[in-house]
Amino acid sequence: MSTQQCLKNAKTIVIKIGTALIVDKSGDHVRQKWINALAEDIQALRKDGKNIVIVSSGAVALGRTSLGIPLDKPPMSIPLQKKQASSAIGQFHVFNGFFNAFSPHDIKIAQVLLTMSETENRRMHLNARATLSELIENGVIPIINENDTISTGEIRFGDNDRLAARVAQMIEADVVVLLSTTDGLYTANPDKDDSAEHIPVVEQITAEHTEMAGEAVPGMSTGGMKSKLEAAKNAVTGGIDLIIANGMKDHVLQNLIDDNAVKSTLFVGDHTTHNAKKRWLSAHMRPKGQVFIDDGALKALQSGGSLLPVGVKRIDGKFERGDILEICTESGHKLGMGISAFNKDDANKVIGKNSDQIADIMGFTGRSELIHRNDMVLQA
Repeated sequence: MSTQQCLKNAKTIVIKIGTALIVDKSGDHVRQKWINALAEDIQALRKDGKNIVIVSSGAVALGRTSLGIPLDKPPMSIPLQKKQASSAIGQFHVFNGFFNAFSPHDIKIAQVLLTMSETENRRMHLNARATLSELIENGVIPIINENDTISTGEIRFGDNDRLAARVAQMIEADVVVLLSTTDGLYTANPDKDDSAEHIPVVEQITAEHTEMAGEAVPGMSTGGMKSKLEAAKNAVTGGIDLIIANGMKDHVLQNLIDDNAVKSTLFVGDHTTHNAKKRWLSAHMRPKGQVFIDDGALKALQSGGSLLPVGVKRIDGKFERGDILEICTESGHKLGMGISAFNKDDANKVIGKNSDQIADIMGFTGRSELIHRNDMVLQA
């Protein structure tokens, strides 16, 4: 599998565009010429029968100067209310740049602002998916950004790399393309280590790959290779390929498809069968609690069984029935995600107990599993 093959085979592509690609060095204007070239590439992809969704950064950066925020001030050090105000100012300019680029091609676009709530809550997730699907089916390209104007620190994605992966999972896309100022993953930071080697394909993400990643550099961006690795983990677990590529030059998408010499890193998705519910579970970012299981329960899960209360050692967090729990070993190693059949208080009553005791403990006959096998997804 290569980046070129991946893009040629894909039916639905989510393209994430980093702030440095959207905003010029002055911080006051979009890079209209670059966006125009991107629109030409996307027009060609659409003629080839592909669906395109864009996740764009840049709103906060484009509103900074209006509020007197220096361009070199790291986003994480800007007070939340100022970032929200900056986003309110800059969001128009981002969308207007895309509108100006796509209008000559008679391509309609729509602005969609998401918070984590729309993706973590199952009902809201389905509603957002229905909206995006309707736009795509009608030939409209969604231009998506996190709703920074109202998002708080507790409910934020934090960067658009992870938002792009979640959107891809939501609409069952084939591939995510993260366009930024880097051409992929290296064995070390290539700006500091001349011996750093580029990695074109990652079949399985390991702890070693995570160690290679670094934080975002000071400036307008909030991501960095670390956030891209996190996005890749979410994407590939849900069966979606993810590509990291340098987007600074014009016609980056066309170059990725046509020129084998263009560097990128492809993270190959786990293409084993997952239904829509399990793809949603696998990409969950904010579980409401954790359940720690013993070795017997671990073997049962690995054999395709449900998680019974008898195999649970302890639980953490505050959750209700239907909330998402992180499934862990006793030592804390994450095994997967699942939907709890009990709230926390009731779960505490039954953990460690045999299934035939649950009715007497609860006073009624209900579910015998804490998490049913159809309501969980385990990591590969």
